[in-house]
Amino acid sequence: MEQADQYSPLVGLIYVFNLIVGTGALTLPAAFQAAGWLFSTIAIAILCFVSFITATFVIESMACANATIQWRKIQEHKVDESEDPLHTDSDPEDSTEETAILINRTRHYYTLNKKVELGEIASLYLPKTGHMLFFIFLCIYLFGDLSIYVAAFGKTIVNLSCKLSNNTENFTESCWEESEITKMGMYRIYVALFGILVGPFAYFNLQKTKYLQMFTISIRWIAFSIMLTLASLRLMEYGQQGHPSAVNLAEVPALAGSSVYSFMCHHSLPGLIAPFSSKLQLSRKISVDFLIICTFYLVVCLTGSFAFETIDVLYSLNFMPAENAGFFMKIIGMFLAVFPLFPMATSFPIIAITMQGNLKHLVFEPLTLERREFVVKQLLFPSLAIFPPIITALSTHNLKGLVEITGSYIGVVVQYLIPVFLVWKARQHCKRHFGFYSQKYASPFKHHGWLLFVVIWAAICIVFVTVDLIINH
Repeated sequence: MEQADQYSPLVGLIYVFNLIVGTGALTLPAAFQAAGWLFSTIAIAILCFVSFITATFVIESMACANATIQWRKIQEHKVDESEDPLHTDSDPEDSTEETAILINRTRHYYTLNKKVELGEIASLYLPKTGHMLFFIFLCIYLFGDLSIYVAAFGKTIVNLSCKLSNNTENFTESCWEESEITKMGMYRIYVALFGILVGPFAYFNLQKTKYLQMFTISIRWIAFSIMLTLASLRLMEYGQQGHPSAVNLAEVPALAGSSVYSFMCHHSLPGLIAPFSSKLQLSRKISVDFLIICTFYLVVCLTGSFAFETIDVLYSLNFMPAENAGFFMKIIGMFLAVFPLFPMATSFPIIAITMQGNLKHLVFEPLTLERREFVVKQLLFPSLAIFPPIITALSTHNLKGLVEITGSYIGVVVQYLIPVFLVWKARQHCKRHFGFYSQKYASPFKHHGWLLFVVIWAAICIVFVTVDLIINH
């Protein structure tokens, strides 16, 4: 069944870009400079490539799930065997010609028209234990992601609106001079406002966030263009200020730990690509997105690494104007300080929609979900995806531990391991069920060696992240 609301491939690719390039892009330059410009360039290129591989695995798994669901519906309605393309009475000598006909017919089952969340794909191809483990990993990641976005939004506005302080983590002090309102009180007000203003978008589909996404990508490109321009002007005026080494192995774990998020979009890919009005050469279109993002990351990181002697953890803070700066530069500095709020606001609905979709498919069987009433599908599950992260953010502003665990270990599982196991089991299922396997949405990386390569890369990332956590604790 076709999606009721569709958007052009260009709009869809903008959604993917917005989801990948979040606030994590602002944390890359510091880690890039510390680990060495040559090593970091190679590492980010590999990260991009591996993440693109697993993105194609997600697309292929989704097409397999569409075929499986469609075939189960045909069987449920007890289609006559004469209409069943997998049941024929051909003679053995006609098997070659008949097989070719069957392959051609069966390929029509492999579509991307129906949004099939990763949780539903897991329920189709993984055993019950595997499905539950998948759900636990994915929901921990999505819950942590949503909580981090809400808390980061509140903390950012507190630091912008309240009086300057040497300790930005001290939320017990008053927000303003001679005021009884503490920073924690204002933080909770801002978190509540975030829930009121941004939360409702999660009750609709992605098409309803179209203009919000367009606005955000415009703001993002303006902000990064300003940072690139200012860094380049700084290089031309003052010469090379930063002197990063080519390779600094001591900082490699930190780079790996901060880069896991850099190309993450896999958990929300099904919801993003199903409404594409045209899905021809989808993998090639997605590859263009990844290539642009990789180039974008490298240009930002390289200019920053050589323009500044040291880089703040949040790159935009390097462009905060001095006290004697002119009015125009102060406006630019304020804009860059506020800019991270926009990707937080636009990524939240996408991730919340993804979480509610997976919650639905954990509770209900795929074929019975469509028959559920409006209150359950459109009110209950969106609320379950929105309110727990907001309540968590209201209770604490310190989510460092949650960021470390969900962003590192769980992030590696979601981005690398889950797509590998899903596509592996999906291929096995479809080949066993249909007797052959041929579809136009298959990943270009078909050989089993690519699956092994991604698993090894995931193991390397986990080792680096573990070393980083040990060193920093």
